[in-house]
Amino acid sequence: MGSLPVPAPAECAPQGRTTVSASDLAPLFSAQRRHLDHFFDRLDMSQAAAFAQALLDAPGAVFFTGVGKSGIVARKIAQTLASLGFTRAGFLAPVDALHGDIGALFPGDVLVLLSKSGASDELLALAPCARAKGAYLISLTSAASGADCPLAAACDLNVHLPLQGEVCPFGLAPVTSTAIQMVFGDTVIAAIMEARRLSRDQYASNHPAGKIGKTLIFKVKDVMKKQNELPLCKEGDMIMEQLTELTSKGCGCLLVVDEEHHLIGTFTDGDLRRTLKASGPAIFSLTVGEMCNRNPRTITADAMAVEAMEKMESPPSPVQFLPVVNENIVCGIITLHGLVSAGL
Repeated sequence: MGSLPVPAPAECAPQGRTTVSASDLAPLFSAQRRHLDHFFDRLDMSQAAAFAQALLDAPGAVFFTGVGKSGIVARKIAQTLASLGFTRAGFLAPVDALHGDIGALFPGDVLVLLSKSGASDELLALAPCARAKGAYLISLTSAASGADCPLAAACDLNVHLPLQGEVCPFGLAPVTSTAIQMVFGDTVIAAIMEARRLSRDQYASNHPAGKIGKTLIFKVKDVMKKQNELPLCKEGDMIMEQLTELTSKGCGCLLVVDEEHHLIGTFTDGDLRRTLKASGPAIFSLTVGEMCNRNPRTITADAMAVEAMEKMESPPSPVQFLPVVNENIVCGIITLHGLVSAGL
């Protein structure tokens, strides 16, 4: 193992507050951009396509493995692939695999091994054992195939991820190599999504929680107010007689309907202020129908909730609510507050 260096005594450490300035960061980000451009310019697309096709054609499960930071990236890529629902995918810890977890591998499964150096002892020990289980082995390495990359020789397919250098004072910490591993893996998965023509509904079925799930699953009918919660009035009602209805339902508006609940228009608290300013005492003789907006934006109950939010925020000016209609019959109202409260 060799000898580890002795840490410097505390008194040799920098004194006072350590700072990082914009001028310190700028050259590092520029260097990172150059390193990433090097990767994009030199990536062998035929290797990338072969990797994507191997994942698409996998007759069994797809496992990812790696050591250290590469292992963290491998776990993330595995989770992203699993979330699509096309194939069983997971992370196989290399050390645990050598102590029993390799039992999860079956003939026809694919094992993807991530390694910057292509010489990780744990992966080199795992590869022949996985092959003996009948798995198809793919290595993703930043070392070109050859004597310096024994892992490539142990696998059925190697994808070279070109690495110019690490953005690290010593050129050692994996702060660029892991970035290109992540970019490569996620981009290939995006290609798989397109190849399989993944629909929004299919994607949503595997993301029932969180903002993604709510955006893809929630419909207007799931978050709208209905029945006794609706601020309803008739067009012949006097404005001043409807103030309680206008303010008590928490919508900031009235939905003006006829006897069959067909939507005639909307009247908002903003309309009330403008009418009061323009008409003064004459407001006491005005009906809601005389001052309502007869061409409001509406939405249906089966529309996606995120579509309602987009419609509220669309030009010419944003609104705080949308009447929910079915063949112009009012069945609910959806508010911006309700959407935000639902986590959208």
